[in-house]
Amino acid sequence: MSIKIIAFDADDTLWVNEPYFQDTEKKFCVLMEDFLPQHELSQELLKIEIANLSIYGYGIKGYILSMIEAALKISDNNLSIDAINSILGFGKDLLNQPIVLLDNVKEVLQALKGHYRLVVATKGDLLDQERKLKKSGLVHYFHHIEIMSEKGESDYRKLLRHLDIHPAEFLMIGNSIKSDILPVINIGGHAIHVPYHTTWAHENVAVKPEHENFNQVAYLSEVLSLLLEKS
Repeated sequence: MSIKIIAFDADDTLWVNEPYFQDTEKKFCVLMEDFLPQHELSQELLKIEIANLSIYGYGIKGYILSMIEAALKISDNNLSIDAINSILGFGKDLLNQPIVLLDNVKEVLQALKGHYRLVVATKGDLLDQERKLKKSGLVHYFHHIEIMSEKGESDYRKLLRHLDIHPAEFLMIGNSIKSDILPVINIGGHAIHVPYHTTWAHENVAVKPEHENFNQVAYLSEVLSLLLEKS
């Protein structure tokens, strides 16, 4: 492989993220369970989250607003001030969750840094992702940080132009087939999927690519033998 730059997704690739959202969703469902069964509450919240992505983008702040909107809709605008304050509290708790690195992240970054330029390419709220990166202690490993509003083919092409490399020189590592793998392969890049035990429903896809530029590993540490043996 002629790879020069390796980009890493952040949430649920470098550190824990989705379990915090799931815990918050459970709190929301308990708060609202007088109006609907919990599984219906989850479905309603997800629909509103997805509908709001084009307005708020990805991240905790948009999630807080979507929870409030969902609660108002579910309650037919009869939500108490105390309930709204509870939802705001859920959001602030989510923003203040600790950054817990996944297994072997530092070891992998340290091993790869001498062979490749390393990049973060992640979706989310700019301020929140910058905060998490700072708290993670990983910033010094990376040549460039790209916080993206979306991860489609055009977004990756824009990133590659900024990095001044060809798609064949770029490798993306992440936990989402939809966001981290398929768009990169479709533009001629390389991708390695590192599954996480839980994924946001909006990121789930049924199809796994069959392509010479695609690999899947069970653990992030496995990328070392895959890459360093081929470098």
